[in-house]
Amino acid sequence: QVQLVESGGGLVQPGGSLRLSCAASGSSIRLYTMAWYRQAPGKQRELVATINKEGNIINSADFVKGRFIISRDNAKNILYLQMNSLKPEDTAVYYCNTQSRSISWGQGTQVTVSS
Repeated sequence: QVQLVESGGGLVQPGGSLRLSCAASGSSIRLYTMAWYRQAPGKQRELVATINKEGNIINSADFVKGRFIISRDNAKNILYLQMNSLKPEDTAVYYCNTQSRSISWGQGTQVTVSS
């Protein structure tokens, strides 16, 4: 069974950058279309971006287009999210999962954008 561990979050000033990682263990994520999600306090979890098994970006939410880039390294079994030009409204816990949310959720990684 695949287990997912997100990392790379932290406190960053508006306009700053972070790179999130999602390390998978137990099985290879190369079999899955993967995605990043986020959940802000008091809000539902929402889709951020999706990438297919070959590494092609399928979609990115309008609120991150031009700022966030999803990528993957199937050899290392890791999913990435490069986040640039961060805004306070990007503050949330970020999670990775398959496109169909078929894997048990990890703990996520907290991203806080504040001056």
